[in-house]
Amino acid sequence: MDSPPLRFARTEDGVTLGYQMFGSGPVLVWMPSLSNIVAQWRIPAIRAAYQALARQVTLVLYDGRGTGSSDRRIDLGDLGVPAHLRDLHAVLDHAGIARASLLGYYHATATAIAFAARRPERVDRLVLFGGAPRMREAMLPAQTQALLSLIEQDWDLFADAAAAAWLGWDTGPSNRWTAEAFRTATTAPVAKAWFAAAERIDVTGDLPRVRAPALVLHRQGHQQIPVEVFRRLAAALPDARLVELPGSTPTLFLEDPAADLGLVTGFLTTGTVTAVAARSTGTDTRVAGHPLTPRERQVLGLLPDGDSNAELARRLGIAVHTVERHLASIYRKIGARGRADAVAYALRRVTDFRHPS
Repeated sequence: MDSPPLRFARTEDGVTLGYQMFGSGPVLVWMPSLSNIVAQWRIPAIRAAYQALARQVTLVLYDGRGTGSSDRRIDLGDLGVPAHLRDLHAVLDHAGIARASLLGYYHATATAIAFAARRPERVDRLVLFGGAPRMREAMLPAQTQALLSLIEQDWDLFADAAAAAWLGWDTGPSNRWTAEAFRTATTAPVAKAWFAAAERIDVTGDLPRVRAPALVLHRQGHQQIPVEVFRRLAAALPDARLVELPGSTPTLFLEDPAADLGLVTGFLTTGTVTAVAARSTGTDTRVAGHPLTPRERQVLGLLPDGDSNAELARRLGIAVHTVERHLASIYRKIGARGRADAVAYALRRVTDFRHPS
């Protein structure tokens, strides 16, 4: 299946939104964070997930305001839940969808909760992953904060590092195309406004009014969102089940796609939640096998700030060629293919390298 044609909906406040609808069966709306649905079709793992889901459900994808194929010229002061609800309403109405299940993914988790609480007649089921009703809780991990600091410093480096940090290490074509999807999803000013607005989003008051059955999924490493956030979310929803997925890659349909797809589609089509078997994910021993020196740890810890080699040299009080020598040694020891890989490596271990002894 190739990327389906784009359709366009218009919100009540005049924003044009690009969306796609394909597949057969009950409707699932995969709600966006910063997205570019056309570019996301080029990511092998995501394309495979779309195709597999479309064999079980009618899948709807859309770009939220300011992103992807949707209007880029928007009011940057209007990116809270009401704006995101207008986007969802517009897509559902234009597509002629009376009821749907919602996949609230990362930033969209709060919007999915709010819509289910305020328009219960239009929501069948909820699948929630990676976000929280109080979005600030989902943005607190040190890795996330370090990534967000790159947005203004170096947009291209942010895209490369985010792809590697959130997809995992050595993901080949998936990493390259994911970085391109991040890079083309929006602009740095819009992304900054999106995340600033997200820190103020709080829909905890809506939780008791959600009547749709909910499946809350968690798969995060220790540097990511604590599982307690998702346990509180599941406990606060009237009809929810929490499944703690094995693995550490903070995404769905990548680390164990068959299991994730079976779990999600089973819940959407029959309401059942199948057991998920734990499995070993292995460990990364590159640094353990080739220890970094204290100075190399310091250089690695500073890379996520987005400084050039000259700026790193000034901060550390050393020569530029010394920085270059340290970087070459770091790349060799951790198996990095370049600066973006090293930044992603540092971000995944931010508590180890940001303040080295």
